Amino acid sequence: MPKAAVYDMSGKQIGEIELSDSIFGIEPNVSVMHDMVKNHLANKRQGTQSTLTRTEVSGGGRKPWRQKGTGRARQGSIRAPQWTHGGIALGPKPRSYSYTINKKARRLALKSALSSKAAANEIIVIDNLNMDEIKTKKFAGFLNAVGAGNGALIVTAAPNENIIKSARNIPGVKTTIATVLNTYDVLNGKKFIVDREAVARIEEVYA
Repeated sequence: MPKAAVYDMSGKQIGEIELSDSIFGIEPNVSVMHDMVKNHLANKRQGTQSTLTRTEVSGGGRKPWRQKGTGRARQGSIRAPQWTHGGIALGPKPRSYSYTINKKARRLALKSALSSKAAANEIIVIDNLNMDEIKTKKFAGFLNAVGAGNGALIVTAAPNENIIKSARNIPGVKTTIATVLNTYDVLNGKKFIVDREAVARIEEVYA
């Protein structure tokens, strides 16, 4: 059964906690994690790029010269794609890049990501993760104390405004809650810092 060190807010280790084998102790499936990361990034794409076709470029309302007798190639519009300042043929138009992955694959990818973090000793459990006030400097000091000064995913059991606002201006740090974890954020964070209460919530929700 995998274990993780438990720290207090001062960065002092106060014990260990046993983690669920079914969540933090499986053999990571690299292929499924890769698919899930690609899906996450694709779903984030705005897809708002657009080019003008020959019907959307202004001008070109009349035939530039008559069809026959000039010796030149026939042309119907000066806004055809072969003309300078003409429309774009087969250019990108607004579209959605999002697609879905089935629930079992999503669940396996998340468990694989959590298990890979546990295997690499990158999970840090905090006994009572809380802030009395919104203070970025104080929170950055806490991250340095637990060895996560260069980036981390902070997980709480429920939304905590003081933690969210204290952490949001620290580069490489992201906050979330236990019930909405995703594979990309887990893998992207160099450390997985989780409240002890959130560990139980994760094991309850994703078992």
